[in-house]
Amino acid sequence: MIKVYLDNASTTPILPAVKEAMLPYLGEDFGNPSCIHSWGDVAREAVETAREQVAQLIGGNIEEIVFTSSGTESNNFAIKGLALAQQNKGKHVVVSAIEHFSVLHSAKTLEKWGFELTLVPVDKYGVVDPDDVRKSLRKDTVLVSIMHANNEVGTLEPIREIARITREHGVVLHTDAVATAGTVPVDIKDLGVDALSLAGNQFYGPKGAGALWVKRGVRIMPLLDGGVQEGGRRAGTENVPAIVGLGKAAELAKADMTRRTEHIARLRDRLLKELPARIEHVVVTGHPQDRIPGNASFCIEFIEGESMLMLLNSQGVAVTSGSACTSRALLASHVLIAMGLSHEIAQGSLLFSFGIDNTSADVEHVLEVMPPIVERLRQMSPLYSKFIKASKGGK
Repeated sequence: MIKVYLDNASTTPILPAVKEAMLPYLGEDFGNPSCIHSWGDVAREAVETAREQVAQLIGGNIEEIVFTSSGTESNNFAIKGLALAQQNKGKHVVVSAIEHFSVLHSAKTLEKWGFELTLVPVDKYGVVDPDDVRKSLRKDTVLVSIMHANNEVGTLEPIREIARITREHGVVLHTDAVATAGTVPVDIKDLGVDALSLAGNQFYGPKGAGALWVKRGVRIMPLLDGGVQEGGRRAGTENVPAIVGLGKAAELAKADMTRRTEHIARLRDRLLKELPARIEHVVVTGHPQDRIPGNASFCIEFIEGESMLMLLNSQGVAVTSGSACTSRALLASHVLIAMGLSHEIAQGSLLFSFGIDNTSADVEHVLEVMPPIVERLRQMSPLYSKFIKASKGGK
């Protein structure tokens, strides 16, 4: 059977060079970076090398990088830690309606702790209007968090414009760049943000390795109490092999980004153009131009995403319906609902996310197997039967 992996938004495979870099720290170089002996020295040097590699990927300083276990932990750390560190100035937080649940749920937790939350809407493409952010700010606003790009529909957000507004008002700005860092150029100075989250498994590094960049001088409260690791900002013995893998993946991403981006964008553009041409009643979701290069997202009307996932899997094709973190919840995507799509249409969401190993043959296989899958499912769909009957005037 042909096997086609098009779920790179959920996780990417580890590159051979990344795996090779990690192996010594799973074996002979097993020391604890906090220990003052030669075993600890080797591990500590490896962690600091990785810190420099991650910092160079996003244009930050070494001491501003805090290693975490994932993008989710980075987002939790940012939302809760930044807000709590500044609660003497106010208790109002602003996030967009399409944030990843690690941001939205963290903000909801802040509400339980006495903070007030404002959700900023998006347009039909999933774009946040900077003016809506401006209107949401109050004298007691201490934090704004707007993602750099949406992980489900791929839309890039106007972070630079939003950053100018938050700077004018003296409000800290965090961006969830898990979908972009290591995939497209990300420069924290150019963006103008105060904190940024990233995760290694999005750019061919290991799962279980993430980072939070916090601008020098910005206060953040640690979420984990314990030792003095990560400059006292995140306690716990470091996952040295994963951190080393994250650093190596960051180094490779920076060096090879242009080639990778051009390759996957070509594949994405073909699928975005040809799938709606071969199947009727398909809604392309996300911004038509300002989107991350590997993202091709659709809603297939009259059928559910879960059924399509299973039949595509039977044809050797791996995709997802919405975010991997919620794909088993069987609920309509909050992102698509916020963009104005109905629950019925949102239930038919599919995300094809391309990676560096994908080829034109993979696109061709999808275009070959998708139409009969959709036709089969629509023949069993009461919604489709109702639509066909109505289109014939009820006869």
